[in-house]
Amino acid sequence: MSDSLILEKQGHTAVITLNNPPANTWTAESLQSLTQMVKELENDRNIYALVIRSKSEKFFSAGADLKLFADGDRSVARDMARYFGEAFETLASFRGVSIAAINGFAMGGGLEVALACDIRVAEEQAQLALPEAKVGLLPCAGGTQNLTMLVGEGWAKRMILCGERVKAPLAKEIGLVEELVPQGQAFEKAMELAKMVEQQSPTAVSACKTLIQSHRRQFPSQGYMLERELFVDLFHTEDQKEGVNAFLEKRNPDWKNR
Repeated sequence: MSDSLILEKQGHTAVITLNNPPANTWTAESLQSLTQMVKELENDRNIYALVIRSKSEKFFSAGADLKLFADGDRSVARDMARYFGEAFETLASFRGVSIAAINGFAMGGGLEVALACDIRVAEEQAQLALPEAKVGLLPCAGGTQNLTMLVGEGWAKRMILCGERVKAPLAKEIGLVEELVPQGQAFEKAMELAKMVEQQSPTAVSACKTLIQSHRRQFPSQGYMLERELFVDLFHTEDQKEGVNAFLEKRNPDWKNR
């Protein structure tokens, strides 16, 4: 594992802290470590939610270190694109709920990791951008796709084609982040949301997440069919019986995630 990522577990929630000062730039090593961490969390049935935070007070993440691309080496570009893609696609497909606690600048790959999460909490001083075209590059870790799904083509084009940097209050207004909080409170709010997730059936949440994201790959009619199939599949799980019976017995459910 990379020293630039710190993994902790608090109850049913995992916390990954970005720790590569000064700007939490991504490296081949840290991207591969993120992929490995998320895969291991995927197999930890005791983990229901994942929060990604930054140890820096100024940067959430500034994305890739541009020094990697200074000499125009295509093999380096190809490798880094693959590492970015694998890491953030693994994060996006994590069965639990992932939450980004954005406390500062989230630029390029730093915003793309947040876009790969399910929910984004931003502090009021945070700024978000995909400025790759300013340096002759483009977002290669899902940015063009995920940003467009969140904010629509118009704002995606303003941010990517015009290089517009968005401050947190506007990001909340256009749907780029789901929660706006005062400075210093992003992680606290993210953990609050994670605790809400912990009250849900993890098997049901995983199925619901699959359905919500299914529109990315298929027509709505296929999504309706998948809804019905996954609903019935839940009746093969212990959590389905526990959830219904806990409600009927007026007690808190004891989720087993199986």
